[in-house]
Amino acid sequence: MKKPTANFKRCWILSTLLLSAFTFIGRRAIASPPEKTTEKEELLVLPGEVGRRGERLVVSLRGEPKTLNPLISVDTPSREVIGTMQADLVHINRATQLTEPALAKSWKISPDGLRYTLVLRRGLKFSDGYPMDADDVLFTFRLYLDEKVHAPQRDLLIFDGKPVSLQKVDSHTIVFQLPKPYGVMERMFDGWAILPRHLLEKPYEEGKIAQVGALTTPPNQWAGLGPFRLKEYVAGQRLVLERNPYYWKTDAKGNRLPYLDELVFLFVPSADAQVLRFQSGETGVISRLGAENFSVLARDQKDYAMVDAGPGLEYNFLFFNLNDLGEKAPPEMIQKQKWFRDLKFRQAVSSAVDREAIVRLVYQGRGAALWGLVTPGNRRWADEKLPHPPRSLEKARELLKEAGFSWGVPGNGDSWLQDSNGKPVEFSIIAQSSSSERSKMAALIQDDLKQLGMRVQVVPLESRSLLNRVTQTKQYDACVLGAASYDADPNSDINVWLSSGGLHLWNPSQAHPATPWEAEIDRLINEQMYASTFEQRKKLYDRAQEVLAENQPMIFLVSPNILAGAKNTIGNFHPAVLEPYVFWNVEQLYLKNGTENAAR
Repeated sequence: MKKPTANFKRCWILSTLLLSAFTFIGRRAIASPPEKTTEKEELLVLPGEVGRRGERLVVSLRGEPKTLNPLISVDTPSREVIGTMQADLVHINRATQLTEPALAKSWKISPDGLRYTLVLRRGLKFSDGYPMDADDVLFTFRLYLDEKVHAPQRDLLIFDGKPVSLQKVDSHTIVFQLPKPYGVMERMFDGWAILPRHLLEKPYEEGKIAQVGALTTPPNQWAGLGPFRLKEYVAGQRLVLERNPYYWKTDAKGNRLPYLDELVFLFVPSADAQVLRFQSGETGVISRLGAENFSVLARDQKDYAMVDAGPGLEYNFLFFNLNDLGEKAPPEMIQKQKWFRDLKFRQAVSSAVDREAIVRLVYQGRGAALWGLVTPGNRRWADEKLPHPPRSLEKARELLKEAGFSWGVPGNGDSWLQDSNGKPVEFSIIAQSSSSERSKMAALIQDDLKQLGMRVQVVPLESRSLLNRVTQTKQYDACVLGAASYDADPNSDINVWLSSGGLHLWNPSQAHPATPWEAEIDRLINEQMYASTFEQRKKLYDRAQEVLAENQPMIFLVSPNILAGAKNTIGNFHPAVLEPYVFWNVEQLYLKNGTENAAR
């Protein structure tokens, strides 16, 4: 399977962007849908606490969304908003981490694993009242697969260079034909927003599909299948969504969801500003909290409840520049790469890093030390045999001696580490300036490696500049970075594992595996993708985790806990460790006493 190159479905922690501003305030004026025989609605009944209808919930976003268009969105604020306005065919329940019916009420897999037949619910309507059927599904995947559209999700539909194909059986039945068997294809349907053909077909045919879905779009020109629809946008201030009256879910008593009449997103510039809005009562829910702000809020829980959901699927790591820089590489960089490519050097660095100190000092104990890519929050796929060696400077020094390094003593009496040619070991670590957590990690690693005689400089960079150095110019020594899997299934990280992957960060997008162990990981990951049973997949995936740990191209550091909070007046608030952490059940959130704030 060809790997994903961009990450609508991966939450890069460092990807939030500043966005351009426009001003628009719209009033909904829905055009009448075409006359058509009304089908009986096949609604999905959700279990759980029955809430009350009405009121508005105000929340904050760290920045302004860039678009409402799922075909082009990559930034976190856009994904947060789009997730409340759109729906998918098959859904991954963020609480159980299992697949469940959504727009498709059922699906069947052929014995050879090549055909997935999905049956849609009857009576589905977009938020503007227009009926939705198989033609909308075919149109949607036509857009995702069109190379000219440049949808970041496209590569998820490509298997060994061949695309998935779709066939309409009838108005409610679609067959997805795979070029190669893929045992967990139903999980791949999660997150693919089904789009309205009646609104988007014309701009698509005119080559303007990437231009639709701006926040300034009039509400009657945008529609989805999610619990909320567009109502009002005020540039630089807020985005207001209103209840979708055609939503296809009900509670256990038959009440149509969502409960809330309005969902308001306020745009705030920083994490501290989000906390102040929450403390003042201006917002009712807060998520993506750092440990320090969580501790501040947890001291006073009179009016709100704070939840530590435990380790999520975010992993933070240190990696060195192992790219093939060619003959034009500066001599200084060639020298450094000799150190970085030495396995014992990387193992020594890993042994010297105090992961428990990072958990304690960066996350105030609300996190878990890591020795592999799979976090403790992913219990099903973690390799229990993976060793978790404690920090040992003694072991690190032994490894460096074995690799030919030694220690010299300058005039001030301090010892420095030098290679076999007498060159002092000194290099820089770049870190995201907007992430205080990763900046602190880099500083702690700097201090840890100083104890081995290494001279390390921490260089803070703006997110876009950092990514450009890592993925484009390759002008860096080492980097501290973080990523979060969108799903517990290992295939969500395929672009990290495979040597050809764009997020195979220590040496991305290789035409051929640079090392035998990278070739072995490629083989293991590809085999597990097409294995027919969980036991087979788990055995292969465990071995891939062990090969990665043995070779240390990524020195894994810590996985932070998922921290969130909500007013005591908000019902059905159950944060999950999969994104979206607090809005995964947004249609069931409700206000217990009808006294929620207003942000007018």
